[in-house]
Formats: sequence, structure tokens, C-alpha cells
Amino acid sequence: MSKSHKGLNTICTHTGEIKDEQFQGAVSPIYLSSSYAFMDVDVKRYPRYFNTPNQEGLSKKIAALEKTEAGMIFGSGMAAVSTALLAFLRSGDHVVLQETLYGGTYNLVVEEFEKYGITYSFTEDLSEAAFAKAITPHTKVIYIETPSNPLMKVTDMKMVATLAKKHGIVTMIDNTFASPVNQNPADFGIDIILHSATKYMGGHSDICAGAIAASQEHMDRIWNLAKNLGGSLSDLTVWMLERSMKTMALRVKAQNRNAKKIAKWLDKKDEISRVYYPGLKSHPDYKLAKEQMSGFGGMMSFELVSHIDAEDFQKALQLIKPSMSLAGVESTMLCPAQTSHSLLGEEERAKQGIADGLIRFSVGIEEKADLMEDIDQALKAVLKKTVLVAD
Repeated sequence: MSKSHKGLNTICTHTGEIKDEQFQGAVSPIYLSSSYAFMDVDVKRYPRYFNTPNQEGLSKKIAALEKTEAGMIFGSGMAAVSTALLAFLRSGDHVVLQETLYGGTYNLVVEEFEKYGITYSFTEDLSEAAFAKAITPHTKVIYIETPSNPLMKVTDMKMVATLAKKHGIVTMIDNTFASPVNQNPADFGIDIILHSATKYMGGHSDICAGAIAASQEHMDRIWNLAKNLGGSLSDLTVWMLERSMKTMALRVKAQNRNAKKIAKWLDKKDEISRVYYPGLKSHPDYKLAKEQMSGFGGMMSFELVSHIDAEDFQKALQLIKPSMSLAGVESTMLCPAQTSHSLLGEEERAKQGIADGLIRFSVGIEEKADLMEDIDQALKAVLKKTVLVAD
């Protein structure tokens, strides 16, 4: 193609694909070998070196989607997060993390970093003053997540990137909730972009993977540690992820549309006390989200009024699945206090504003009318049960 920058759906479908030279198949062949030639070759390939044909091809797709020079695929989102952080932190260093984070990242920091001699600070809020206050002479990394899990708080990426560059600090972002379809942090100056590729990149709740996108210089440093930690991904799963990513833009845009409509609908319902969705004008970060995101995403959270039990409500659902993960084509709900943030402890969850009855809603691609009908019938069933118990 003469056009230097391909469109989103074209990148999802074609960038990084491997041509089947032998049979001219329409999709990339799978190279399952764990042993490759070492003599008279340009590249010595090995699965743990993240450079098998399938790994290499998919990494190009991820880099293209995030507008960076390089990409890497990992065995899980946490393999990507831990490798990226440890590649840039060593004993005596300090990392600044935003106040609200995915529970797995929080646990990694508070449970593991002390043994490596790495210190850390969580910001008091998401303001520039809070990030600046947390920086020390030993700070090497600022780590953010936007929109955040599960309260959908939005962090000013340009502000963080500018502040970090002023102090010579590397910036990292968990871009999972937005996906490359809705947000490209590199456009705002963020250095290293992380994903749980299990989520929107995979999109079908059937694989576990992680991804990193960054400059070649930063990726070389990450790769140097990654090859020793061994968090690589099998080529069968890499192939499945490439297949899934072909439809990512279509899926995510459909989820965006559903989520925005349903968030507005929930926000007007008497049984719902609060909705957290950056696409609502009532959201405190709506203006910033509009500036940073091309779509508001398929994720939201909400709280039921006090007399409706969150667990009973989820058990009454017939179409939406009470399920652990997120971002699949099917809609799911869960209580973060029982799942993603269960290891934080009640006090820390309360500090972050995560109520025990908070429900995180991953909106799928079903017809929005069917999803709304399911929520309505579940609310009615729980309210009926409450009245019967009261009588």
C-alpha cells in the first residue's frame, strides 16, 4: 500500500501476519517448534527469547496498534507488568504509583518490592501536585493506569509524561481497560504501554497473555530481563491471540456503543445509587476522558441502593455472567471486593473507595436491549425476594 499509516481495522487484520509460502493459506501458519537452527541464520530463534515467527509477527501488530517501535508478548498481563517494572528498578530505586490500581499490580508492589530493596509511594490522588509530591531523588518510574480498575478514574497522561521527563523518569501505563482502539498513550508521551492481552486483545475469554509496547531502546532493556525470567507465551496461544486481534476494533467499538447507552440508562434507575463510567457527563473526569480517548470503553462499575444485595442481584442474572475476568464478547459482572481486589484488605479497599457491594460490569457485544432486560429482571427478582423476607 502507498499509504504509510494503515487504518485501524487493516492493522488488526494484516500487520504482522506470516505469509504461508508453501500452501498460500489465508491465515498465518503456526510454528510450534521449540528448537530452531543456529548455523547460517540471521536470527537464533528460541521461544524464551520471544522471537519465534509467531511471537515476532504478533509483536509487530501490537507495536503498530500502539504507535511504538517495538512490542513483546508475554504469558500473562502480570508477567508483562512485573518484567517491565523490574527492568527499570533495582535496589535503592523508588517508584511512584497512582492511588488506584489493579489489585494484582498492587500486590506485586507491596508484597515483593521490599525484598528487592525497591521503595514505592502511592499518590494521594491523581493531581499533578500529588504526583510531584511523591517523587524523590531516587524515583526511576512513574506507573499509572487509566481508566483505572474498578472505579474508572482517568489520569492525565500528558501531565504525567511532562512531569516525568522534567525529572528524567520513565513512565509506564496499564492500558488494558481502554485498549489501543480507544487510547494510544504514546501520543501523550508515555514511554511504556502494558496490557493484559487476555482482555480486549484476546476478547473471547479463552486465552491468557500479556503485552508491552515501547521504543526499541526501552524494549531492549525489557527483553534483557524477560529472557531470564522466562515469561514467554506458547506459539499456539500466540496464534490464537493474532486471530482474535483481527476483530478487536470491531468488538471494542460495539462494546463502546453498548456501554455508553447502558451507563446512561443505569444512571437514571432508582435501584442504582452510583455509576462509574467516563463517558457520563456526570463523571468527574469526563472532560479529560474526552480529550484522551477516542471511545469511552466497555467497562463500568456501579453500586446498588443499600437494600439490594449485590450478590443476590448477580445470582439472579440470566444472560450476563457473574464471572472473574473481563472484556470478552459476552457481558460479565463481578464484585471487586471478592475477586480482583480481594487481597487488598477491607481497610485498603475502603481507602480506595471500593465498596463491598461495588459491581464491575464488562459490557459485551450482545444486543443492549437484551442486557437491559436481564438487569431489570434481576433487580425485580431481588426486590421481590427482599419483600418476601421482610414479610
